[in-house]
Amino acid sequence: MRIKDCNNTADFRRLAKKRLPAPLFHYIDGGSDDEITLRRNTEAFDKVRLIPNVLADLSAMDLSVKVLGQDIEWPVFCSPTGMSRLFHHHGERAVCRAAHKAGTMYTLSTLSTVSIEEIAALTPGPKCFQLYIHKDRGLSYAFIERCKEAKFSSLCLTVDTLVAGNRERDLITGMVMPPKFTLSSMLSFMLHPSWALHFLMSEKFQLANVAGQIEAGTGKLTSVIDYINSQFDRSITWKDAEQAIQAWGGPFAIKGAMSVEDARRAVDIGASAIMISNHGGRQLDGSTAPFDQLAAIVDAVGDKIEVILDGGVRRGTHVLKALAMGARACMVGRAYLYALAAGGQPAVERALDRLRQEVERDMILMGCSSVSELNRSKLQFD
Repeated sequence: MRIKDCNNTADFRRLAKKRLPAPLFHYIDGGSDDEITLRRNTEAFDKVRLIPNVLADLSAMDLSVKVLGQDIEWPVFCSPTGMSRLFHHHGERAVCRAAHKAGTMYTLSTLSTVSIEEIAALTPGPKCFQLYIHKDRGLSYAFIERCKEAKFSSLCLTVDTLVAGNRERDLITGMVMPPKFTLSSMLSFMLHPSWALHFLMSEKFQLANVAGQIEAGTGKLTSVIDYINSQFDRSITWKDAEQAIQAWGGPFAIKGAMSVEDARRAVDIGASAIMISNHGGRQLDGSTAPFDQLAAIVDAVGDKIEVILDGGVRRGTHVLKALAMGARACMVGRAYLYALAAGGQPAVERALDRLRQEVERDMILMGCSSVSELNRSKLQFD
């Protein structure tokens, strides 16, 4: 299989599995515990059916939306994903460039392998930074100041990762950063010489935003789970989120809100948006899917705050269902990570382009010329 043979997320997943050493593929692919929530995130869309209209003038299409203060050409943008240079040596650089070419926004993770400043200078497109509150609060607020100086357009605070979920695939494979060549994983790395060569010949692996400030970010071997559990502050409250919003002073989203109660709290503290998310099924297994919570949250706060769906989006029809339910936009993570692993920037460009084509084609088939025409009258429920 080649990049040009990949037409959807499932295709890119298959190619990524061939091209990545097993520990790295399973880090992207896995969830927590029994991975019930991981599967539910996508399956939730199947509970709702689309009702198309016909004989509408569809000679002109408008897929654009405004999200977090930025105009993007279509209602999908890139979720933050950490350590992207593990999956392809161009990592975050490749995804940022591809997002810009696709006319959408890129979100950079705190745990990125390319710095805030380099990503800011890479393209003129809109960029969001994903903030985690570390135990070193000064470090967290330094991120905010660096993003101001780098002219990022928005911030989001991830609030569902006070402790790492039980990601058993990572425990089994011994996933660490940077990769540790153990006896159990050596065979898989040996069978992927191209990946190993690029990794060894590229610049030193590190968590670029914390390198030199936290030992775990400088290249010291540590598990992802150990990093989260040792560095992230479990004492954060809504007051801390409010202070971060005030320190930033611009568009700010709360990422990981799943309940109506928390959505209302986000409004109360002045957030611009909430990103309904369960961290891709990687935290609390058995929790509900973001799509299943969408209607209730939109009904409660949709007239006061932007509601963004993050989780399980694999098809253009998923995007249409989310928008018809009331979401402002959707985010994708694995959908571009599989492509990144499969072939770097060209593959990410193709993945985003194919998804955008699906959204546009499905809009035409729905009889809608603008995303503003999508509403619940276009949905049928079980």
